Amino acid sequence: MKRIILTGGGTAGHVTPNIALIAELKELDYDIHYVGSYDGIEKSLIADFSIPYHGISSGKLRRYFDVKNFSDPFRVIKGFREANQLMKTLKPDVVFSKGGFVTVPVVMAAKKNKIPAIIHESDMTPGLANKLCLPSAVKVCCNFPETLELLPKDKAILTGTPIRKELSQGNRIAALDLCNFTANKPTIMVMGGSLGAVAVNQAVRAILPRLLKRFQVIHLCGKGNLDETLQNTPGYVQFEYCKQELKDLLALTDIVISRAGANAICELLSLRKPTLLIPLPLANSRGDQILNARSFEKQGFASVLEEEQITDDLLFNNIAALFEDRQTYINAMNQCSFPDSTKAIIDLIENALA
Repeated sequence: MKRIILTGGGTAGHVTPNIALIAELKELDYDIHYVGSYDGIEKSLIADFSIPYHGISSGKLRRYFDVKNFSDPFRVIKGFREANQLMKTLKPDVVFSKGGFVTVPVVMAAKKNKIPAIIHESDMTPGLANKLCLPSAVKVCCNFPETLELLPKDKAILTGTPIRKELSQGNRIAALDLCNFTANKPTIMVMGGSLGAVAVNQAVRAILPRLLKRFQVIHLCGKGNLDETLQNTPGYVQFEYCKQELKDLLALTDIVISRAGANAICELLSLRKPTLLIPLPLANSRGDQILNARSFEKQGFASVLEEEQITDDLLFNNIAALFEDRQTYINAMNQCSFPDSTKAIIDLIENALA
């Protein structure tokens, strides 16, 4: 039996493409193992798939000053030792890495043990973790054509991002029952990523009374970000995070307000959901979400509102305009040709074993 290690963590965006690969890998009789951090979000997301999970030490490599910069290198070294031992114990045939800092020691340990590692970069510009992994990888998959120019030509492959098939199999009626919504009023989904987006949460809640006059609102607000004062508000439902229910909620959704993480927006594109993107500001990121958002805006898939520009009126007007023009965005998305990303990546994995 062929054995593969999947790795990726820190946010759901570093896990969901791996999840999209699992069903196909199982059909091909792969023995699948997952390596993530001890207690990261990846552990809970993978728990539903009945595959062995191995936790290792993980430290973040920051570009800015933080007192943890003094201790995290030791966690990374420990993680490498643990990953190296896993390679010797599990003896995988191949490693596939979706990114996040937990993957750095895994990919490096794979190279040390002469195990081919394939990595995937979703954003337009490579993140630091994947930059560190590049020398140890045999191939690097990417999501945007522009990214090819930033990667080694002998390793870079444009594959797109694997999309979870179940997201297109939602039941609108089940979502109506879950949310206690009515069928004759449009629905907005607000999503700030698996860790939530406090600024987006606050901005939406500030105009909630106005929104609820026209829309129903599903709010995926992130762990610890529920607002108890809004519980049982008619037409408004909030979740920290959704797993099995997400496909049904998306089936009910007419438009979306979202951050601009690459995996999330690619899934929304595949579902033809018009989206108002509020990218993570440059002050809080390396700017990858801004680039992702502007690319989607240029292609007519989404509208963009910078977080620094948000006022109550501007946010409400942008949401209203998106809803009024939603068919224009859907038409643009219908013109987009999708690569079979799952097949492309599975082929790379199979070729790595040849």
